[in-house]
Amino acid sequence: MASRDVLAAGAVVFGRGRTVLLVHRPRYDDWSFPKGKLDPGEHPVTAAVREVAEETGLRVRLGLPLPSLRYRNGGDRMKTVYYWTGRAVDGEDVSGYLPNDEIDAVEWVDRDEAERRLTYPHDRDTLRRARELPTKTRALVVLRHGAARSRKAWRHDDRIRPLVHAGQEQARALVPLLGAYDVSRVVSSSSTRCVATVAPYADASGWKVESEDGLTEEGATAGSVLAVVDGLLAGDDGAVICTHRPVLPAVFDALGVEDPQLDPAGMLVAHVRKGRVVATEVQQPR
Repeated sequence: MASRDVLAAGAVVFGRGRTVLLVHRPRYDDWSFPKGKLDPGEHPVTAAVREVAEETGLRVRLGLPLPSLRYRNGGDRMKTVYYWTGRAVDGEDVSGYLPNDEIDAVEWVDRDEAERRLTYPHDRDTLRRARELPTKTRALVVLRHGAARSRKAWRHDDRIRPLVHAGQEQARALVPLLGAYDVSRVVSSSSTRCVATVAPYADASGWKVESEDGLTEEGATAGSVLAVVDGLLAGDDGAVICTHRPVLPAVFDALGVEDPQLDPAGMLVAHVRKGRVVATEVQQPR
């Protein structure tokens, strides 16, 4: 991807009764999916949810990722658009949407009709790809804790080794990312550096951090990790598990997925349907 690319993100949002959400832009007189440019330094995941909210008034949670699009954006610039499937979180009513110069119509459209109405071939192809994927999924996020004090320089109990400033910034940056996947269970190793990584999200969302000694470096076993993972797979809520690099392989084994070698504050998002992982994506810190 060239550095001069215009970067954008959006979602193919599915609704009840085989419908999909489309928007009309009067400037171009076209029908497309809600999407928009990334703000400086913004993560595509965050931008996708923000743009859907700004263009339609709906809060959505992201589902499975779709192939990104890259096309010429007029002149000599290329545009890259990151897409996910999505579902509305707090209801699907768009009747109160106020038309404006950017978006003058927001409609739930039957999926077959949407293929005919979409203006651009690449959008029609994106819809076809999205229709092939399961849309009623939830996220189980596996998170490596943020950057922490050096183990060699820390002379106290390792379980209370804290995050450094960069790790604290990473923890704050995770707030909109975890929110984009509608995480409502926050499960963490009881070690300070893990709890501190998810604390900003827990504070912002109002969800309690569930501390687990069985996810710590000192206390983790294959059995303790499997028990936590199986419990979350069997549930109905989006969830995050925050743990340590040496414990991550056991988590990935329990999920039946390959180890993506996460950086500090990196996360693997497992998309789950009926207790089974149907897709994964990796989001490393930026």
